[in-house]
This record gives sequence, C-alpha cells and structure tokens, in this order.
Amino acid sequence: MNIFVFGSNLSGIHGAGAAKIAFQKHGARWGLGIGRSGSSYAIPTKGYRLIPISLAQVASYINDFKYYAFTRPEHTFQVTCIGCGLAGFTNEEIAPLFADAPKNCFFDTEWKPILGEDKNYWGTY
Repeated sequence: MNIFVFGSNLSGIHGAGAAKIAFQKHGARWGLGIGRSGSSYAIPTKGYRLIPISLAQVASYINDFKYYAFTRPEHTFQVTCIGCGLAGFTNEEIAPLFADAPKNCFFDTEWKPILGEDKNYWGTY
C-alpha cells in the first residue's frame, strides 16, 4: 500500500496544501492531525491554533513517523515537503530530518539536492 505523508496541524483541519489532498484523496480524517488515517499519514508542523510549532517538535514527530515506516516495510511512503509551505519551514530545515529514513520512504524531488542520489523519489505535488 502507498501511504501519502503530509504536514498537518494538531487540530486536524485539512483545508489547504497537501493536507487538503490527503483529506480529499487519501483518507485523512478531519479532526485527526497526527498519524495514520486511510492511506495517509499526518506529521504535525502546526499546533492546535494553526501556529507553526518548533522545529524540535516537528523533528520529534518525524522520528515517530520514521519508526512507523521502518516497522511497516510492506508499505511505501510518499513523503511530501512537509512543513515547507504553510508552516513556513525551509527545505533545508526539514529534509535533513529524513536523512536516516528507511528505504520504503519516497521523497518529493524538491529534496533531491539536499538528500542526495541514494534516496528514492516519487515526483512532486
């Protein structure tokens, strides 16, 4: 199964960006802003009031996701440039947090200059 990985907010309001696509096409549940739902996985980049959380908090949620992906090698994970749109983080801040992600993670090609040739890429959203 292919899982769409997107940046979310802790309130689970999936009204714009990749979160909206996750809600419309990949089974993300309204009101659920973290973890797996349908064929999507939400990684929070904003808090309950839709204000960006700290990079350290985002990193913690990314670590949780990497463990989840590692323990599910039968799935592929299509990781978008989480947090690099509405949350205001840069690709250079977020992409390195996925450097040790398992091989079943596929990344937006926007991150190829940062993550390098040895990662898998899926395209761009």
